[in-house]
Amino acid sequence: MKDGSSRRRARRIAIGAAVVLALAGMNGPALYRFGSDQYHEYKINRPEYKADNGKWDVVEFPEEYRLNTIHAALLHTGKILLIAGSGNNQDNFDAKKFDTRVWDPVKKTIKKVPTPADLFCTGHTQLPNGNLLIAGGTKRYEKLKGDITKAGGLMVVHNENPDKPITLPAGTRFTGKESGKTFVSKDPVVVERAKKVFDPDTGKFLRNEPGLGRIYVEAQKSGKKYETGTQDNYRVQGLSGAEARNTYGIAEKLALDKKDFQGIKDAYEFDPVAEKYIKVDPMNEARWYPTLTTLSDGKILSLSGLDEIGQLVPGKNEVYDPKTKKWTYTKGVRQFPTYPAISLMQNGKLFYSGANAGYGPDDVGRDPGIWDLKSNKFDKLKGMSDPKLLETAGTVLLPPAQDEKYMVIGGGGVGESERSSKKTRIIDLLADDPKFVDGPELEKGTRYPQYSILPNDDVLVSGGSEDYRGRGDSNILQARMYDSKSNDFKRVADPLVGRNYHSGSILLPDGRVMFFGSDSLYADKANTKPGKFEQRVEIYTPPYLYQGSRPSLSGGPKTIERGGSGTFTSQHASSIKTARLIRPSASTHVTDVDQRSIALDFTKTKDGIEVTVPKSRNLVESGWYMLFVTDDQGTPSKAQWVKIP
Repeated sequence: MKDGSSRRRARRIAIGAAVVLALAGMNGPALYRFGSDQYHEYKINRPEYKADNGKWDVVEFPEEYRLNTIHAALLHTGKILLIAGSGNNQDNFDAKKFDTRVWDPVKKTIKKVPTPADLFCTGHTQLPNGNLLIAGGTKRYEKLKGDITKAGGLMVVHNENPDKPITLPAGTRFTGKESGKTFVSKDPVVVERAKKVFDPDTGKFLRNEPGLGRIYVEAQKSGKKYETGTQDNYRVQGLSGAEARNTYGIAEKLALDKKDFQGIKDAYEFDPVAEKYIKVDPMNEARWYPTLTTLSDGKILSLSGLDEIGQLVPGKNEVYDPKTKKWTYTKGVRQFPTYPAISLMQNGKLFYSGANAGYGPDDVGRDPGIWDLKSNKFDKLKGMSDPKLLETAGTVLLPPAQDEKYMVIGGGGVGESERSSKKTRIIDLLADDPKFVDGPELEKGTRYPQYSILPNDDVLVSGGSEDYRGRGDSNILQARMYDSKSNDFKRVADPLVGRNYHSGSILLPDGRVMFFGSDSLYADKANTKPGKFEQRVEIYTPPYLYQGSRPSLSGGPKTIERGGSGTFTSQHASSIKTARLIRPSASTHVTDVDQRSIALDFTKTKDGIEVTVPKSRNLVESGWYMLFVTDDQGTPSKAQWVKIP
C-alpha cells in the first residue's frame, strides 16, 4: 500500500500529464517547438554530449568594440589581431574610417588600434621575428554598372624617349585622335623611358621599345554619349615639342561598364608587442586580394591581386626581404586568380591547389600544380574532381606536415555562380606520381568552408554556404571532424552562427577554435532583404577538452634551433603520445597558407619530455610556433610558445 506522500506525488504527475495533453490539443506545434528548443539546450549541454561533440559559445563584444572582421591572425602574445579596414562598407571608406582591434580571449579585453590605410582585402603572413606582414588593400571600391555616371577605364601611356622617364600628374587630360573625346587621369603615373633594341647579330640599332605606364581615366562629363566604342590613340594635353611627340596614350573601349575594386601598394609590419603598424617599403605592384607565402630562404612571395586600375596583376610577382624591408620582382611571369592557395613544399617548390577566392579569367591560372619559382616551370597535377568548382574552396596541409598530404574542401563556380561542390580531394605530394583522389564527401555543396588543424591531428571543418555569399539563406550550420588516420568525417555539434564570405577560423593556444566574420549578400530566402555583416565571434570547444584532465606542459626554452632539442616539464609525461609544433594562423577569404602542424620526435625524462625540431627549413619555417603535447586519450596540453630562428 502506498503512503500519503506517494499518492500525492502520483496525483501531481497525473494532473501534470493531463495539463500537457490539454495544451497539446490547443497548440500542439507551438508546444512541440518550445519542447524541442528546451530539449535541444538540455541535450547539447549534457557532459556526455559535449565529450562526443564539443560545445559552441557566442562572444559578443561591447557595441563600441564590434567590427566587421575581414582578416584575423593569432599573435605570439596569445592575442588575436582583428582587421576590418573599411569592413566592406563604402561609407567607412569615404570617411577614411579604418578599423583594427587586438583581442585577448583569455583576459577578455579588446583594444582599438590606429589603422593607417584601408587594409580591407589585404594579404598577410607570419614573419620570422613574430611580426605580421600585411601588404595591399583597397584604393577604390567597385562600382556596379548602374552606379557609374562617367565613362572610364584603362589608359596605357607610351613613352618613346630613350633618355628619360616622364611623370604625368593626376588630372592629366587625354584627347582621342579619332573620337575627339577627352578623359582625365585619376592618379599620377611614372612612365619609364624607352628601351633601345639592337640586332643581336650585327649590333645595329633597330628601334626604341616604348616604356609603358598604366592609369585609370574618366570622362570629363557624365553620360552615355561620352563612351567610346573602339580602341583609340590619345594626345596628352599640356605637352609640347619632343615630349608631345614621344608621349601618347592608347585605350580600348572606355565605357560605363562595371568597375572592379582597385588595390594599393602599401605594406606594413604589425608589431604584436607594441601593438602597432610599422610602415615598410611599398610593393612594386598595387594588389587587392593578394596571397603572401613564405619561401625557402624566409622571404615572402606576394602574388596576384587586382591592381590600381582594377585589373588582375599581369603575372608580376614579387618578394619581400624581412631583413632589408624591400621588395624585388621574381624572374618570369605567372598569373593566378586572386587569393590563390599556394604554399611551400619540403623540396622548396610551391604547391598550388587550384583553390582561390575570386577574381580573374576562368581559363587563366586555375589548374592545380607544382611551381618551381626559380625556373618558372609549372607542372600540372591530375585527378581533381569538380575542377571547375575551386573558387572559394579551402586548402589545408593535413597533419602531420611531414606527410605532405593536402585536402581541398568544397568550392564553387567562378564569380557569382550558384554551383558548389560537396567534394573533398586529397593529394599525396610525396608519391611517385602525385594525383588527387576523392576524400569523404560533405553533406552539402560548400563554398567558404572554415578549417582548422587541431593538436590531436584532427581537422575541424565548419560552416560555409551552398550558394554565393549565402544567397537564398543557404548557410550551412554543420561542423565535422576529419580524422586523417581513418580518412573519415565525424559530425560534431552544430555551430550557432552562419558563416560564409569574409569568415574564417583560428586555433587558439588553449586548444579551442575561434570563428569570425560572415558577409551575406541577402538575409532571407527570397533574396529581397540586404544582408548584415556578422560581427559576433564564436568559440568552439572540441570534445577533447570535456574528457577529463589535460596534460601539463611548462618551462622549457623560448627558442630552439632546427635540429636542436628542448626539455619541458610535465606532470603527465608517462601518458604523452604526441608532440606538435603548430604555426599560428593568418586567415582571410578561405585562405590560410600559414597553417601547418609538424610532428616532433621526443623522449620522456624524469620530469617531462625532450622534443627535437626537424632540420628542414622548408618544413619548419622561421617564426613563432605553438608547442602542444597530447596524451593517450587525445587530450592536448595548453600550448607553450617556441621560436624557431
